[in-house]
Amino acid sequence: MATNENTGTVVVVEDDASMLQAIQRLLQAGGFLARTFSSAEALLQSNATAGAACFVFDIHLPGLSGVELRQRLLETGVGQPVIFITAQDEPSTREAAGRCGAVACLIKPFAGRSLLDAVRRAMGEGRGARDEGGPVTSNQ
Repeated sequence: MATNENTGTVVVVEDDASMLQAIQRLLQAGGFLARTFSSAEALLQSNATAGAACFVFDIHLPGLSGVELRQRLLETGVGQPVIFITAQDEPSTREAAGRCGAVACLIKPFAGRSLLDAVRRAMGEGRGARDEGGPVTSNQ
């Protein structure tokens, strides 16, 4: 297992079990701690938001969507950076991600490097560095 070179935990919410496992392994291989949840509701019932450096949310989740989850967290003062992932590349999806202040909106399937780069950028924003422009949309 890779040693943790990065600080903070990446909290991931994805309802597809195989995708969730793949993201967790990718993040760990990239030197990040990852905490995973299969639904927005499971995350909300946990205490994981307190230790999160950033979030990775699937936009289209059963129950609360990733966008609704982000809004709910913002309403409670939880504002760590968020990266959205989705299989549906639609203008309305990208707009919703942008309105929520997403660091990136990655279209499945996406390259592992794209997610790792977005997480690094998100963690930089969490420490005060600001990226110019809107969310990055990528499937590369």
